[in-house]
Amino acid sequence: MTLPEGIVGEAEEVAHFNPPIIQDNVTGWGPCDMPEQFKDMPYQPFSKGDRLGKISDWTGAAFQDKKYTNKYMSQHGSSNQYSYYHEEDESTFHLVDTTRIQKPPYQRGRFRQNQRNMRGRGGQRGNYNDRKGQPGIRNKWNKQMGMRNQKNTAPIKNRDASVTVRPDWVTIEEMDFPRLAKLSLPNVKEGEDIECCGSLEYYDKAYDRVNVKSEKPLQRIDRIFHTVTTTDDPVIRKLSKTVGNVYATDAILATLMCCTRSNYSWDIVIEKIGDKLFFDKRDNTEFDLLTVNETSVEPPQDDSNSLNSPRNLALEATFINHNFSQQVLKTGEPRYKFDEPNPFISEEEEGEVASVAYRYRKWDLDNGITLVSRCEHDAVLPTPNGELQFLTIKALNEWDSKLSGSVEWRQKLDTQRGAVLANELRNNACKLAKWTVQALLAGSDQIKFGYVSRSHVRDSSKHVILGTQQYKPNEFATQINLNMDNAWGILRCIIDICMKQKDGKYLIMKDPNKPMIRLYDIPDNTFESENEDADEEDGGL
Repeated sequence: MTLPEGIVGEAEEVAHFNPPIIQDNVTGWGPCDMPEQFKDMPYQPFSKGDRLGKISDWTGAAFQDKKYTNKYMSQHGSSNQYSYYHEEDESTFHLVDTTRIQKPPYQRGRFRQNQRNMRGRGGQRGNYNDRKGQPGIRNKWNKQMGMRNQKNTAPIKNRDASVTVRPDWVTIEEMDFPRLAKLSLPNVKEGEDIECCGSLEYYDKAYDRVNVKSEKPLQRIDRIFHTVTTTDDPVIRKLSKTVGNVYATDAILATLMCCTRSNYSWDIVIEKIGDKLFFDKRDNTEFDLLTVNETSVEPPQDDSNSLNSPRNLALEATFINHNFSQQVLKTGEPRYKFDEPNPFISEEEEGEVASVAYRYRKWDLDNGITLVSRCEHDAVLPTPNGELQFLTIKALNEWDSKLSGSVEWRQKLDTQRGAVLANELRNNACKLAKWTVQALLAGSDQIKFGYVSRSHVRDSSKHVILGTQQYKPNEFATQINLNMDNAWGILRCIIDICMKQKDGKYLIMKDPNKPMIRLYDIPDNTFESENEDADEEDGGL
């Protein structure tokens, strides 16, 4: 069949093959031209400050010029496979960026003179070890730089406040630590005794001879320790009718006077009634627990399940302190008794009460302010001339020298006790300052420290006494740079601010994460519901 002109049948259609254009590089290998989509695109990641190297090199690192190994290294890659150097390129290459490059410490000018001196003293260049074969300058330098390396330190977590600030609380005053550290109230006279109560056991001098080689296990002594707050003290209630207009305990005063050294949060309740102030701690709080490594560069991490969490360490330290203060006494012998008995012993209590005496003392802080406080002694010690010395006894505890970053007591305590104490002063500055203030307020003649360590680093229930040390409170205050004029100034500042307020209830709280304390005006019924609930529970048992 004949088709019309211009129409081609299906059988006559021919398929066409378009061959690709192949570039023949007769002088070498690889393409002759660069495809449009790959132009100006290097194979290796680079920045604007990098010198461009070869895109490929089958020889690898075999023929690399070792003189300029890092000359063309990219800051985005660690491979030096494409490194090369051309003298002519180097002479014409320059960066537009004129920012000053920060040199590492060892290249800065202030270290060069020291390095020259070190080389001269070493006898030859590169001599970093002394004659005894001990680690020399380089090891010390590396150690110091490692300690300063922020990457090795754990991130600082925000601490919780000791009490939740409620919406109806009004902030009256914020007192930052730099301002408080400049306050001073000089010439505060020694406190006068108003009344003395309780009884004391005698200190056993045998514990002065305890050392690492003759360590003694810490015993568990079940005795009753009273931590009664100010307004629950019957003696202070009686004295408030006739003596003074500001009332507190020595523990509360020490917390306020040493507040600039504290890192952890704490709070104190203040009641203003007429022209009188009562400083109290809240019931069922951790106010009386001893902190551990509070002022350390790396304080314990807040992990409640850990043996070394801040709260578990505080419970352990308080347990050690109570048992140590009673173990070092001559039990079973007659006690030294004051005129009045212990005011907190009740007939319902079963068990022996700890050796403690209470001095109720007053201080004149000028301008009509008279402070009355209950202070404590832990023991008594007869001197060779027949006089009696009143003691404050406290215990320092070692938990894990590796985690705490301190020296190991069993190696250093007998030979380098000063280094051990210096480390404790750095890690527990607030706790030691508070103990010293309490001893000064009570008028103690000596303050005795016990060094107590765990029997095994992973067991917080068994401890041993490794040694003791004693100081006069005034001398120890000077040694730890505790300025009592500043401490009295801080207390007087807080009293003056509270005295200006209207009658009611207030609360002072240390900010958990900032170096400051805040004064809040709180409703009069705050915290009372907690006490009522506790009383109901006690009545139902």
